Amino acid sequence: MADEKEKASSLRVALDFGPLLVFFAVNSLAPGDDVNQAVWATSAFMIATAIAMIVSKMKTGRISPMQWFTGIIVAVFGGMTIYLRDQSFFQIKTTIIYAMFAAILFFGLLTGRPLLKLVMESGFPAMDDHGWKKLTRNWALFFLAMAILNEGLRAYLTFDQWVAFKVWGVLVISMIFAASQAPILMKHGKDEGRE
Repeated sequence: MADEKEKASSLRVALDFGPLLVFFAVNSLAPGDDVNQAVWATSAFMIATAIAMIVSKMKTGRISPMQWFTGIIVAVFGGMTIYLRDQSFFQIKTTIIYAMFAAILFFGLLTGRPLLKLVMESGFPAMDDHGWKKLTRNWALFFLAMAILNEGLRAYLTFDQWVAFKVWGVLVISMIFAASQAPILMKHGKDEGRE
């Protein structure tokens, strides 16, 4: 059972980060100026995202709502990047995704439904509702901060610098933030043996 969960978790990480690594690699290797590199990288990212969605459907039997949302945003803003030859559309896509995640989580809190629980409950230890509310609030604030940070970096960094930060900086920041949430998991975790 633990081996199955580990395989599912590894698959989820590959499906989430694979397209981003493809984007980084193609952007680094593509010929031409920033615009040409962005067009090549965006095209590769769109294809990799579609492949990730297909693999998810084949391996898990479904495509998660988050994958659908991301896939649609990638298709729209990636298409605009390619058609208009303007990488800023691809960069704005990131801000929109973060802002939408924050808005959805805040909406869930306002309506008394910690929506993060629906998405992450299977991957986390059992927690009480107060813990899910705290975790949802913290992730909503995190996504809001990342949207603001992305807009600031988009304005001040070159496209290559922004891509490097998007792949490596965001990964490190996300891991540190996720690790910082461990006290909530420990404090609000349920003892499943007593349930």
